[in-house]
Amino acid sequence: MLHRHVPAGFCYSYIVPVPKLKDCRTKSVNCDDFRGITISPILSKVFEHCILDRFGASFVSCEAQFGFKMNSGCRTAIYSVMKIVDRLIKGNSTVNICSLDLSKAFDKVNHFGH
Repeated sequence: MLHRHVPAGFCYSYIVPVPKLKDCRTKSVNCDDFRGITISPILSKVFEHCILDRFGASFVSCEAQFGFKMNSGCRTAIYSVMKIVDRLIKGNSTVNICSLDLSKAFDKVNHFGH
């Protein structure tokens, strides 16, 4: 922490392909039928938990971030959007909303890129 350095070994991991299909015997299998799960060194995970346990209260993130935060998630994000839209409509403003479905985004990541 004092040197603000992360050991190189903590940055290494490997990807294990996990099948998405329930029954691989009934159809031909291709790359889209697998999800990559990253396996990280246990020492880096233990170190991360130690840091979070000791300094977690010092780490802050943007209030507009809802994912990967304790006591926050989709419900909080939807509630916030509804409150903002209601306020804008009461102020006679036009509201346009665009929604993107990123549920398959991580399935398209090039797992072999360097």
